This record gives sequence, C-alpha cells and structure tokens, in this order.
Amino acid sequence: MEAVTSKNRVSARLGAIAPSATLAVDAKAKALKAAGRPVIGFGAGEPDFPTPQHIVEAAIEAARDPKNHRYTPASGLPELRQAIADKTKRDSGYEIDPATTLVTNGGKQAVFQAFAAILDPGDEVILPAPYWTTYPEAIGLTGATTVEVFAGADQDYLVTVEQLEAARTDATKALLFCSPSNPTGAVYSRAQTQAIGEWALEHGIWVITDEIYEHLLYDGAEFTPMLSVVPDLADTCIVLNGVAKTFAMTGWRVGWMVGPQDVIKAATNFQSHLTSNVANVSQRAAIAALTGPMDEVEKMREAFDRRRRTMVSMLSEIDGFQVPTPTGAFYAYPSVEGWIGRTVRGREIGSSIDLAAVILEEAEVAVVPGEAFGPSGYARLSYALGDEDLAEGVGRIQALLAE
Repeated sequence: MEAVTSKNRVSARLGAIAPSATLAVDAKAKALKAAGRPVIGFGAGEPDFPTPQHIVEAAIEAARDPKNHRYTPASGLPELRQAIADKTKRDSGYEIDPATTLVTNGGKQAVFQAFAAILDPGDEVILPAPYWTTYPEAIGLTGATTVEVFAGADQDYLVTVEQLEAARTDATKALLFCSPSNPTGAVYSRAQTQAIGEWALEHGIWVITDEIYEHLLYDGAEFTPMLSVVPDLADTCIVLNGVAKTFAMTGWRVGWMVGPQDVIKAATNFQSHLTSNVANVSQRAAIAALTGPMDEVEKMREAFDRRRRTMVSMLSEIDGFQVPTPTGAFYAYPSVEGWIGRTVRGREIGSSIDLAAVILEEAEVAVVPGEAFGPSGYARLSYALGDEDLAEGVGRIQALLAE
C-alpha cells in the first residue's frame, strides 16, 4: 500500500496553527530549570499565589458529593450561571439572563467558541495589536482573516477609532477588544471604550470583548465594561471572562461567554459535542470564587502593583528600552527596538526573537518576544512571580545589556 505522504498526514487547518508562544517559552524555562539551570521565567501569565482557601474547600466538599460525579448540562451548572449573572450585575453594572451564559473550559475555549459562533470564511476580524497570541489562531481556524491594527509604545498601545475605521472593509465582521490588555497591560478609558463601541454599533460590527483582567487595575485606572457604556451593542456583543487571573485559578479551567441567545445556543451545541460540561468540581469552586469574599483578590492585586512598580523602574534603567507604565493585568511590555542592530556577547540582534534568545541563553531569564503578539521590537514580561525572583531576573537582564 502506498505510504501516506507527509503533505496530507495533518490537516491544513491544524497544521497552520502555531504553538502558543507564551506556553512554549514557559515550558523551555521550566525544562532548563529542571535540568539544574537557575532560570527565572517571565513567560507565563500565571499568578504565583495559591487559589484562596475557601475556594479550595468548596472544591473538596464538591468532590465528596456524588451528584458532582455525573454529567451536568453542557452550558454549565445553573447555580454557576446564576452566579455569573449576579457577578455581572455587581461588577459591570448591567443585568443579563443566566440563559445567555455558557460556562467553558477556561477562557481559551470561550475565545475559540465565540469566533466559531459568528465567523465564516471570507469574514475579516479587526485585531488591535499587540494582541494575545491565541486570538489570530482562533480566528484562522474559522477560515476568517485577521486584520491587525497596531498601536505602539508612543500610543501606550491603545488603538484609536480612526485607525479602526481605516482598517474597516465591507468584509469586516467583528472587532476583538481586550482591556485591561494582555500583553501590554494597557487600559482603555471610559471615553475611549465608549467611542470604540459606538463606532462598532454604527457599522454593524460585532464586538468580542475579553474582560478577564477586569479586577487587576493600578494607578487609579478604571475597568469599563463595553456593554455598560454602549448597551445598544447587546445584540452584537460577546463578553468573555473567567476565574483564572482574578482568583489564581489558571489550572481549574473555568471561563464563560455571555452573548445573544442565538449565538450562545450555537456555541452550546458546539460545546456539547466538543467537551460536554466543565468538570463539576471546578464549577463548584468557581461558584465559591464568584460569591465569596474578595479580600484575597485585593491582597494579590496589591502584590502585583508592588511588583509592577519594581519591574517598570528597573526596566526603565536599561539603555534602549522604552517602557510605558502598564495600569492593568500583570505584564510589562517594553519596546526593545533600541537593541535591534546591536551586538550582545558577539551575537548580532536582528529582532526581538534574537534578543529574547540571548537573554535566555546568556542571562538564564525567559521573556516572550514581541513577534508572539504582533510586530517585532518588543518583549512581554509577566510580573506575576515572587518579588525576589523578579528583582533577580530583571537585574540579570540589566547586567547583561550593560556589558
């Protein structure tokens, strides 16, 4: 029998997907560390805190209850969907019907299903850059096309309505909006959010708004829920969220999407075949997170704020780095364009990929190059790691680049 050629062993759709650059950097850092290298990783967007104890206790109790050992509705436990509705009213200031909520296996599944629910081949999605590395992969799987709109450090990484309008075509179906932003930590003001939402409404463009970093804000920055300022968008807006970042629950895998009934129904049908329900123990933990005290969340936010100030201060001391101050999430996103064309320990730096490689190999510090999030010339460093490691890691970068 003729051997299957390498050309068609893997489907073109899946073959075109690039691996997650952030997880790849994190995996390489952990592998080097396991091999005995003193690597400090700024790659993964993952709080270093344990999940708050009252949430863990709720999960332990849930694991003992046989009702959680069975299938439950693909859309999510009714109690969790109600908790999401109550949380939306409390934190975002508007009411939703629990029936318009779909509980997903982490925020990533919500992202993929949101795009899958509304996009067809030939559609275009406007994607402000720098963007989270997963967005274009999710868009590409639908057969739609990503249209990048870039805002650099000189704009504090915030795109304008004028830029969005210049990118709009007859094929534009949706806009991805993320504030506070991964990877930049930038936060759109109320006026900016409203202007972008009204532009989308005027032109009949869907808005997929990723609000997972809503509680991680600093320097007086305010989170503006898209539907709180442009409520008329409700029929063409999908809200993405989850417990991972706020409650240090990245490994529990609970996210959700909220949107118009027909879209949520389509996404629920898809999920019923794809993964069925999210693990019930994790859902019970998420209920405890959303309905419980926020004291631990505030303590984590204060720690992130302290680390943020340390990181921005230290990075700003490096010649050739331009460091806008992030006011949300837990990332710094310096422009490192000043290092393109220079040489470090005999190695010429032609891109931020080159610089990240030199920093990892020579200083044993892992950062994610800007190419993972859009144009070259930038780097993302997460400050969701211990204070001592943070200072040591940035100190190593300072020492290397000062040679």
